[in-house]
Amino acid sequence: MDIIEILKQDYQRFPANQTYSIYSEDVYFQDPLNKFNGVERYKTMIKFIQTWFIDPQMDLHDIKLLGNTIKTEWTLSWNTPLPWKPRISIPGWSELGLNSDSLIISHIDYWKCSRLDVLKQNIFPF
Repeated sequence: MDIIEILKQDYQRFPANQTYSIYSEDVYFQDPLNKFNGVERYKTMIKFIQTWFIDPQMDLHDIKLLGNTIKTEWTLSWNTPLPWKPRISIPGWSELGLNSDSLIISHIDYWKCSRLDVLKQNIFPF
């Protein structure tokens, strides 16, 4: 199975049963809140989402391979564990860099909204 198909399946079942073998051991990860190296740290972040977010969902809108980069477009949503359980939604995209072994060596997420916009969704649900 090729990496695009693996990623499509990972997005469908996110955050459960992710395929970490497609990442290099020292993968570089960055999003608007985090920046780190290592697949073990990445696993820890996914475990945090599984533990603290209610009904997390990753909707994949588009995925394409451009040279040695995979670009995905998605919306991440979940309910926050506050008494009123607001539904948070972050539209964004990822750029995944591949090495010569077709392993992901960088995973950079971009949001189409600000961190403040995300925070506001907890207070003023839409």
